[in-house]
Amino acid sequence: MAEEVRGPDTTALDEVVAFTSELIRIDTTNRGGGDCRERPAAEYVAERLAGAGIEPTLLERTPGRTNVVARIPGTDPSADALLVHGHLDAVPADPAEWSVHPFSGEVRDGIVWGRGAVDMKNMDAMVLAVVRAWARQGVRPRRDIVLAYTADEEASADDGSGFLADRHAALFDGCTEGISESGAFSFHPQPGTTLYPIAAGERGTAWLKLTAHGRAGHGSKVNTANAVTRLADAVARIGSHTWPVRLTSTVRAALTELAALYAIDIDTGAPDLDVDLLLDKLGPAAALVQPTVRNSSNPTMLDAGYKVNVIPGQAVAYIDGRTLPGTEEEFAATMDRLTGPDVEWEFHHREVALEAPVDSPTFAKMRAAVERFDPAGHVVPFTMSGGTDAKQFSRLGITGYGFSPLRLPPDLDYGALFHGVDERVPVDALHFGVRVLDHYLKSA
Repeated sequence: MAEEVRGPDTTALDEVVAFTSELIRIDTTNRGGGDCRERPAAEYVAERLAGAGIEPTLLERTPGRTNVVARIPGTDPSADALLVHGHLDAVPADPAEWSVHPFSGEVRDGIVWGRGAVDMKNMDAMVLAVVRAWARQGVRPRRDIVLAYTADEEASADDGSGFLADRHAALFDGCTEGISESGAFSFHPQPGTTLYPIAAGERGTAWLKLTAHGRAGHGSKVNTANAVTRLADAVARIGSHTWPVRLTSTVRAALTELAALYAIDIDTGAPDLDVDLLLDKLGPAAALVQPTVRNSSNPTMLDAGYKVNVIPGQAVAYIDGRTLPGTEEEFAATMDRLTGPDVEWEFHHREVALEAPVDSPTFAKMRAAVERFDPAGHVVPFTMSGGTDAKQFSRLGITGYGFSPLRLPPDLDYGALFHGVDERVPVDALHFGVRVLDHYLKSA
């Protein structure tokens, strides 16, 4: 069909820049604990969907914490539906640390600046630009496309994807797969080599609260039951613990493709594979997989005492733990051992680890879409060290991939931009993303 070979029009390329900038200007800072209001951004998205003849549904669990869901009917009613989702909230940003105001959405020298430029108002804007171009061109995808713009991803997702999955599952009927953030971005491990990692897995979330109890008393007295000391010992053990290598199928597939690309003669399927040696041989490319060959547990918060000369009876710490698929029991048993008899631990927030097949037709089509627009690029699978709304949507049986395509210059560190200072995205990268998404979604 003619419309399937026609790419996005110039209006779509202009709109993706405008939409990214304007969404950044809508301050949707999520400070946690319910301190966020996504509704203005949700209304912005809904208005532009409606303007393209796509009927949006706005949904809230909590006033102001708004989600938008819409369905674009496909030409093949027997085909499974595809979920395309992105979150509307963003992490905090201190204007004093930035070169430009983080909520200015300034477009300067071919760059869009501001909080959310890569996480992930760019993807929100790219999808919006693509589906509006379809409406202008009379294009329909093969399968139903369900769009979800969510609240609260940067905290618990209770007001966002969790609420949608638990209370509005019918809106996602027929969806078997989904795509969202953190994948298909260009990564330049060395001059002349461009990788595009597509996420086919996520480590699970295991945020912990540690509580140590002891004997309160005067700071000048000997105290062998000091809660702060007990907690500090446990935190130190956890922070210095080296987790054993545990290779998932996605990570092993990534290592296999990278080893082949770098002509490293090693059997990545061997049970005694020396993973750390292979990572050393991969050099900078190892950064794609190094965070996901093991579980992790990083101490992040401490809370104890109220006066320097008073020994408190209780001390609390928080740990950001991440688990690979199938390692949850090992993680819990390790925490029991590392915390010891004087410190209790519990899950502060917990979400499942995910894994998606890399030999699926969906992955092959994503690979083809990227390589169509960058034939010299190499697509590789990878596992995210963190997580996305795909965790909540997995409750509905939806297999999630990270596919938010961007072609970035070698001197722009994509990973450092996430939650970082001077977050920004090149206009050219947005145009690339629109073209790749347009092609993939029409072929999916």
